[in-house]
Amino acid sequence: MEYLTTNEAAKKWGVTARMVIYYCVAGRVAGAIKKEKFWLIPSGAEKSKDMRYKDNFVPLTDNQRVIYKGE
Repeated sequence: MEYLTTNEAAKKWGVTARMVIYYCVAGRVAGAIKKEKFWLIPSGAEKSKDMRYKDNFVPLTDNQRVIYKGE
C-alpha cells in the first residue's frame, strides 16, 4: 500500500498540513498511521468533511431531525 505524507495530502486536498494532522488526530482519516512523529495517509484516502461549519447540514421542517448533506 502506498502512503502520503501530511504535506502531500494537504496539496492533494487543498488544505494546510496542520488541518491534515488535525483530521488524523481526530480519527477522521481512515487508515492513517502514526510512525514516530509523522502521519502516513493512504494514497486513496478521501478528505474528511469540515464539521466546524453549520453549512454542512440542511435542517428539515419543525420537529424533524437534521439531515447532513453527506448522508
